[in-house]
Amino acid sequence: MELTRRDALVALGVAGTATGGAYAVSRLEDDDTAEAVVERLSHVAEAVYPSEVDVTHDFLETYVVGRVEERDGYLEGVTDALDSLDSYTRNLRHEGFGDAPPDARDSLLRYMGVDEAEPAPDGTEAERVRYYVVNELQYALYTTPVGGKLVGIENPVGYPGGLNSYRREP
Repeated sequence: MELTRRDALVALGVAGTATGGAYAVSRLEDDDTAEAVVERLSHVAEAVYPSEVDVTHDFLETYVVGRVEERDGYLEGVTDALDSLDSYTRNLRHEGFGDAPPDARDSLLRYMGVDEAEPAPDGTEAERVRYYVVNELQYALYTTPVGGKLVGIENPVGYPGGLNSYRREP
């Protein structure tokens, strides 16, 4: 299953930020910082998303840029959290998180304690990685129809669906 720019706009719409999404993407596409964040997030997405999900650059870019427009300090928070993750990984493996083999990334997140950390924007490194990176990626995935189908929610909140989805028994 492939996640596309359209899926990101759906996720942003659920969050109430889809207005101006196309404008925000075109305005920030040249921004090197946003581009670097998208690239770094893709490495984390490979670790936290189910293997049947194919994350596209357009999906992450649209979602990240849409969130930047909505929240002051969001991009800095994501960047700082990713820097913490890279620093932690360098201390263990002498390479950044994105340079680690894909099959080792999930273990690195768990070893850092991200899987058990409470998400907090001003918390410990693991709590910030959980808040700004892992939770954001999971929210972006599971508020799309593609992600919703993976967990049995074929019509996520805020996504228009047919009457059949409301008439079926749970």
